Order: sequence, then structure tokens, then C-alpha cells
Amino acid sequence: MDKNTIHHDVELQDFNSWKVGGRAEQFLICDEKEILASLMRRKKIKLPITFVGLGSNLLVRDGGIKGTVIVMHGGLRKINGDDGLIYSEAGVSCSKLSKFSAKKGLADSAFFSGIPGTIGGALAMNAGCYGSETWDYVSKVLIINLNGDQVERNKSDFDISYRQVINKNKDEFFLAAWFKFPKGNKEQSEKRIKELLAHRKETQPLNWPTAGSTFRNPKGNFAARLIEDCGLKGYKIGGAQVSEKHANFIINLGNASALDIEKVITYIQKVVFEQKKIQLLREIRIIGEKIGS
Repeated sequence: MDKNTIHHDVELQDFNSWKVGGRAEQFLICDEKEILASLMRRKKIKLPITFVGLGSNLLVRDGGIKGTVIVMHGGLRKINGDDGLIYSEAGVSCSKLSKFSAKKGLADSAFFSGIPGTIGGALAMNAGCYGSETWDYVSKVLIINLNGDQVERNKSDFDISYRQVINKNKDEFFLAAWFKFPKGNKEQSEKRIKELLAHRKETQPLNWPTAGSTFRNPKGNFAARLIEDCGLKGYKIGGAQVSEKHANFIINLGNASALDIEKVITYIQKVVFEQKKIQLLREIRIIGEKIGS
């Protein structure tokens, strides 16, 4: 598909890791910030705008998405080191940031290798794993607004919490970030990445279409443990199933609809609340127009 060109009525199943969902009214993969800025200034981008990275934390509903879907992965992919900071555009994979930083002899970036998404998505939701979170290491970010203006913002411009980032300035979108990691040892950092990747492969159903952890971990507990304790491993609706390998993952057995997955999510929340009196909050985002009930 041509980059820097606005396409219409594009199937989104190939642009999210659950491999479900309808069509995008307008669709764009843009590999230059200035081109995106120009399109916004000239009002070529139909609102609302939905930015998507690897689509690894999204459930795209079967009715598709109105407005414009802008896919960052395959687009904004520059990464470099400068003055002790790592500059990464929003389309860079988290895994690439982790490996790049390790090669620079920096520490603490290994956890990014366990996040199956892009920097843009990690910034938007404060993605994290293995006890670390994205915004622990953010120095500043570059955003773009609906007028096409590119502005650097400091950490203080955002309200940051567990799996949530609220921008105090509305209608802005992440283009890039500068990360600051402590100095470390290249060999040790690369070894840590290999260890975390091996652990991820051993404990998660990576051979199935999935969107990673479905629910946030409640304070002092684990969503996977609660779901398993409620006897929901293997629970299935249509082509969507709670993974037998990791209960906080819902897999697409090959023929799932987005509605199947959403029904499983709702059922898990209902059962866990009934049995444990704990309300599980989604980690994944649900976007688009719903079909069916």
C-alpha cells in the first residue's frame, strides 16, 4: 500500500494483532512528520483521527472506524542517540528501542522488549511490564495537533498513572519521544533482553492472534490469577477463547469476530465481579462501530 497517500475503505484486519474488525473510512501510513503536518494544515485528514501502531493493544469493532486511521508502524521509524538521550519516533517498535538502547550500553530498557507495540502506543497508555513503565524513562515528547503544529511537551504536561496518560492539552497526538536510560553494561543489558523474551515465549500464547494482556492488574492482585480462579481458562464464544496458557489473554482461534472477543471480555468481567467482588478494568482499547449485540 502506498505511503503518504490517503486511502479509502481499507480493511483493518491486517493492521491489528487480533486480526478482526471492519474498515477504515480513510486510511494513511505516513513516514514523514512534515507530510502529516501538511495534510493536517490543509484539512485533508477527516476527523476523528485514530492513531494505530502495531494494533497490538486494540480491539477494532466489526463496524469499522469513521474518520481517518493513521498507522504509525511502517511510517515514523527514526531512532538515534543524542546527548545521552534516545530519540525515537512513534512508529518504532518497543522491541527495537530496547535493543538499540542496550547496544548503546544503557540499562533498564529491557522491559520494552516485552511490549508488543510501538512507541506511540506505549506513550499513549503508559505501557509496561516486569515492574517498569514507559513514562518512567520519558524526558520529553513531540506532539502534533489538529492544526499541524509540532510542539515539544514536557512530562509535566501529562497526568500519568498506571496504564493511563491524560494530556492536559486536547487534540494532540504523539509523534516521537526522547528517553533517558541510566548507563549500564552492553552485554548485561542484551542478556536481560534475551531472558525476558524467553520468559514471554514460555508463558504467553504468542502463536495465536491476541492483543496481549486484556485487563489491568488490580492493586495487590493479578488479573490472570483471578480469571483462572474463576474457572474461565478455555472459556469460548464463537472463535474467541480465553487462553489455556495465560488467562489474561484472549485468542482468536481463526474465525473470531470482534463481537465474539468483546462478549468474552464482558463475560470475564461479570464472572470475576460476581465471584471475587473485583471489577477488572480493560488494558486493551476498544474502538470503532459496533455491529450486533
